[in-house]
Amino acid sequence: MGPRLAIWALFAAALVLAPQVSGSSFALTLLSQMGYLAIVCLSYNILLGQGGMLSFGHAVYSGMGAFAAVHAMNLAAVPLALVPVLAGAAGMVLAALLGWVATRRAGTAFAMITLGIGELAAAAALMFPGFFGGEAGVAADRVYGAAPWGIGFGPAIQVYYLIAAYCVACAALMYAFTGTPLGRILTAVRDNPQRVAFLGYDARRVRHLAFAVAGFFAGVGGGLAAIQFEIVTAADSMGPLRSASYLLFTFLGGTGFFFGPVVGAVLMVLASVLLPEWTRAWPLYLGLAFLLMVLHAPGGIAGVLAANLRVARHGRLGALAWLYLGLAAAGAVALLGASALVEMAYRLRLDAALGPRLPFLGREIDAGSAATWAGAAAVLALGLGLLRILRPRFAVRWAAVPQAIAAEEGAA
Repeated sequence: MGPRLAIWALFAAALVLAPQVSGSSFALTLLSQMGYLAIVCLSYNILLGQGGMLSFGHAVYSGMGAFAAVHAMNLAAVPLALVPVLAGAAGMVLAALLGWVATRRAGTAFAMITLGIGELAAAAALMFPGFFGGEAGVAADRVYGAAPWGIGFGPAIQVYYLIAAYCVACAALMYAFTGTPLGRILTAVRDNPQRVAFLGYDARRVRHLAFAVAGFFAGVGGGLAAIQFEIVTAADSMGPLRSASYLLFTFLGGTGFFFGPVVGAVLMVLASVLLPEWTRAWPLYLGLAFLLMVLHAPGGIAGVLAANLRVARHGRLGALAWLYLGLAAAGAVALLGASALVEMAYRLRLDAALGPRLPFLGREIDAGSAATWAGAAAVLALGLGLLRILRPRFAVRWAAVPQAIAAEEGAA
């Protein structure tokens, strides 16, 4: 078995065995969300990572797929297992129509056009309540028709495995797309559109076709979301915040690696479901994490992992181990001080009626005490000071590693 086939086998096995780790309904819901969001984020990466097209309206196509799916379930038009395909077709048709306009320009102009399209779609959804259901949305029942082999998709576990099957199939198809002539030309258009035009290819047509392909898979993901929750609202499925989430977490996962968006989809679910339970300041933490990744790790989490795996394969990770430990400890100290300051500020500004005392990491701190503020600021300053000392040393050591690896590979 080749390494690529082994990776795909592990991916499929992880999806099959994941429900066995925790059989709770909450965990199953989280896993289902990760499955269909992985499809949507991978479809977005066709635009951003492979095509270099920064879109601010990708939720329009996943949302249209969701509405097509919920109406198909209400009409019992096709078996439930085929509803995501119908949803994908709806997303592709809409992407082909709107993409004909959006792909007339590239770069910043393309991004602004998609932003306008996203805003128009969100506003238009309220103008056509017959299809979009207004602010209440459209509900459906996924249990209809015959149930062959006892599979009626009523139990959540059956829905999860339907989502898992589509996740593997769509991921495999999108991976295959990267190796097709269209996929390769799309990458060339991203890197050098003038060269592609000189070779006789229409860069705009290539972008348009890729836009439609991405719309299809986004529609599939939206259809699976409609099956999971049995209700679709325009604000949640087609709004600009949803499009921004796809952009943010696809980037955090890593746009330069195929499975990077899958990592981003997992982070998206954990951040949107678990973080709000822990703190009201979760959007602030998320924004800071995005800012730090853009500044220090533009390749995303997948890029960081790939770089360190390469270093580990050449046996040079041990030389960086103590620096990694030092940076992790310093970062934890800085995060401790910063989060204490943020939580106290939120308590005094937004929850003053609850009093100045608040729980923090299993303890209780007093946001009304000057000593507490001074202590948190001191901890933050200590962490930042340690980072300032260790970062230059790590940068010097890290810069020498690729040169050593290149020398080894050249000698071999």
